[in-house]
Amino acid sequence: MKANSKNNRRQFLRNTSLAALASTLLPGALGARSKTTNQKPLTLEDCDPTTKDYYGEGPFYTDNPPELSDNQLAEANEPGERMIISGRVFNLDCTEAIPNAKIDIWHASDAGAYDNSGFNLRGIVYSNAQGFYMFETIKPGKYLNGSQYRPSHIHFKITPPGFPTITTQLYFEGDTSIPIDAAASITSGQFDATHRIIPLTLNNDGIQEGTWDIVVSGEGVPTGTSDIHLDKGMIYEISPNPFSDEVEIKYGVFRKSEVSLQVYNIQGQLVAILEERQLSPEKYSAVWAPDSNLADGHYFIALKINDLQVHYLRACLSRG
Repeated sequence: MKANSKNNRRQFLRNTSLAALASTLLPGALGARSKTTNQKPLTLEDCDPTTKDYYGEGPFYTDNPPELSDNQLAEANEPGERMIISGRVFNLDCTEAIPNAKIDIWHASDAGAYDNSGFNLRGIVYSNAQGFYMFETIKPGKYLNGSQYRPSHIHFKITPPGFPTITTQLYFEGDTSIPIDAAASITSGQFDATHRIIPLTLNNDGIQEGTWDIVVSGEGVPTGTSDIHLDKGMIYEISPNPFSDEVEIKYGVFRKSEVSLQVYNIQGQLVAILEERQLSPEKYSAVWAPDSNLADGHYFIALKINDLQVHYLRACLSRG
């Protein structure tokens, strides 16, 4: 790293507590005041292409699933532990986010059974104009595969516009079946599952949340990601989340820059600009109080440094 980047980083650290930064960089290390799920920004060092799963699509895929309504893969009355998965679709060098990528999702029920006659727990979402995607479902149950249980997993078919489909599976940290599973235990090669095992964090609504950024062949909109969190800036807390009236966004700027803090809806449309000015290296906060005509749902809060989007977090507006 260049010396001036180190100096900017030190200056920022002098202005903000180490405890606050620890809650940003270490999933699950948040204090008792907030259980917000914070997403670590992707860097080129973290830019590992999404791998295929050893089991491929498996025997339970059904063609032509429907597009999800309101990003709900599981109906409200579906038995099981509620879960939200979100992330962003990137190209192979993580310099562009890919809009309109088709993401075909399916998984077992809480009881470990697939719906093979209909489309329950099956559906399609598309990454939005900023490359973001999300869906709400339940945590899949385990089922016997021979004499052993397969770990909880979600199947994905990801198709960027004009590029080939990749078929894979997502797993969850702490699952005791992962070390003995023929697919989830692979740690190298074309079926390496290492970067497809993600942590889950309980949010304030009692829903498990996980972040999975997808890295595949494709073309999209520029988004610099090389060492962004080290030399430009980041959002390190949003609270409360979910929120009903207003939400506070705490963020840091690591060098003197033109800074913009923006809010996008799930379709990728800009709905609010919270900050737009030149700022010096320091910690800052902003408050978003949405207009009353803005619909409940999920929104992405994005930090831009010199017109480069460097970090985002997701907030849920729920007025009850």
